[in-house]
Order: sequence, then structure tokens, then C-alpha cells
Amino acid sequence: MHDLEASFLRIAQDAAIAAARTVGYGDKHRSDQVAVEAMRAVMDTVEMKGRIVIGEGERDEAPMLFIGEEVGNRGRRGADVDIAVDPLEGTNLCATGAPNSIAVIAAAPRGGLLHAPDVYLEKLVVGPQCRGAVHIEASVDENLKAIARCLARSVPDLLVVVLDRPRHEQLIADIRRAGARIRLISDGDLAPGVAAALQGTGVHAVMGAGGAPEGVLTAAAMRCIGGEIQGRLMPAKPGDAERLRKAGFGDLKKVYRTEDLAPSDDIVFCAAGVTDGSLLRGVHFFGGGCRTQSVVMRSKSPRHIRFVDQIHLDDGYAGPIQNA
Repeated sequence: MHDLEASFLRIAQDAAIAAARTVGYGDKHRSDQVAVEAMRAVMDTVEMKGRIVIGEGERDEAPMLFIGEEVGNRGRRGADVDIAVDPLEGTNLCATGAPNSIAVIAAAPRGGLLHAPDVYLEKLVVGPQCRGAVHIEASVDENLKAIARCLARSVPDLLVVVLDRPRHEQLIADIRRAGARIRLISDGDLAPGVAAALQGTGVHAVMGAGGAPEGVLTAAAMRCIGGEIQGRLMPAKPGDAERLRKAGFGDLKKVYRTEDLAPSDDIVFCAAGVTDGSLLRGVHFFGGGCRTQSVVMRSKSPRHIRFVDQIHLDDGYAGPIQNA
């Protein structure tokens, strides 16, 4: 997996740059389309035997990066890799120019990432210091007090990110009653989830139901950072429960932990900012090129979290920014 890090970084960066050219256009489908096409084009050049396990949907819903699609140039030396992608996390955010839109890819050896169904996952995401101290079945008040103890601060000092949805009315009321601060977001709980596990972002936890595929990508990042995600599958639409049962996810009371969602101990996670956010700066264009900020993580020794600030020039040169 170590040999593929540079390629995965380029995949995320190219998708971010393509999407960033559509920021504020108000067309989320176009933004997603160009990100998908850019990501897929770079994948074709990578020497690997890749398989999409989290992607743009089933084959009949997406022309590329669909679940089960084989990617890479399939060279003889190519590694067998399972890949999870979100070419544009926060399509609405990109379309409106709002913060925290990112392009994401994670990869692991075959079987290393859960093929999660496209339903809601009730989530609790915390950083390394809080790992093992919280539980999704505990009350909001209990979890916030546990997080505060682990971080050596008071509950009113905590900032919890929650998707602004009607389904979260009770959760929001419980957080406010406990005394913590809330940042309500319109879309995209992946970037805040990663931010919650990194010091200095100002985010201390993510709570509430979001997409299960995004939960797998969050778990991949948590394996690298040492943070924790817990989740429970939530059928929301008619037929979801039966679809989950047929796919082998019949136990709706099961709590999925980080290691359930991302079982491998050798994971690479890359994200590149599209719009400025709490985790990454977005793409900034200038005459003759652009500047990107990305994060690259690996869970296996040498384990690392590396932020990459890079200039991309239209003449083909791309290099890191010195002393940035």
C-alpha cells in the first residue's frame, strides 16, 4: 500500500481541482460528474488491480466508479486493492461555494473495507484521546461528559457537529441541554468526522445519522489517526430493512466499530480540499495554475499523517510549497 500513496494523492487532487472549477455554479450533478471523471481517469494509470467497494452506486445507477467496478491498469505487479471513494463529498457545498467540500479516496488490501449498504448510519465520532470512553448506546449527556473528561475541559467548551436534519431534533435538544456547543451543517459529515480526530480543528465530536458509505471512509481515516467511530444501521425508506437483511445486515441493533467498518490494519486515506473548510483549504486558482491542500494518512508502520500544500502549474509541473 505504501507504493500507492503518491498515486492516491494525485487521484484526490485531480478530482478536487476538477470539482473546484464548478464551485458556485449551482449544479451539483455537474460538479460530481467532473470529479468522478477526473478521479477515474487517473485510476486508469495506476498499476493496481483495484475494485470499488464504496462508490457512486450500483452499475445501473453510475457509468463509472460504481460498486464492483475494476479499476487500475491491471499490470502483473499490481496489488489487489479494495477502494472506497467519494469523488465529491458535499456536492451541494461545492455547488453553492459553502465550506468543507472535499474529494476522498481510501484503499486497503482485499477485504479490508466493509461494503456498506447505502442507508443511514447513526454515528458517533471522536478523537484518539476519547477512544474507548464513549458508547453510542449511552446518553448524549454521558458521552459529552466522557469526552470532556478525556480532553481535560468542560462540556461547554466542546463543539459537536450535527447534520441539520429534522431527524436530529431530539439529538440537538439533548446536546444543548447538556451544555455543549453545536455546529449545524447542511451536508457532508465526512470532513467534520476526520476533523474531530485531529487536534487544532476546533471540532470535538460528530453525532447523528449520515450515510453508511461515508461512515466506512471515516473509519478508514480513524484507523490511521487512532480515533473512533461507532455506528448503527438505520433503515429510513420502505424496503431498506428487507434490503439490509438480504445483504447480510439483518441485526439492526449491532454496533459497528471502527474495526468492523475498516478491518484492515494497512489502510491509505487521502483527501483534498475543494472548498475551504475546518479540515483543509480548498483549491485556489491563479494565473497559470492552482494551489491545493491535501492530507495523506497510512495506518501501518511507518504510520503517518501528512498534510501536503502543493502548487500545480498548467505547464505540467507540480511541486510542494517550501516553508508553507
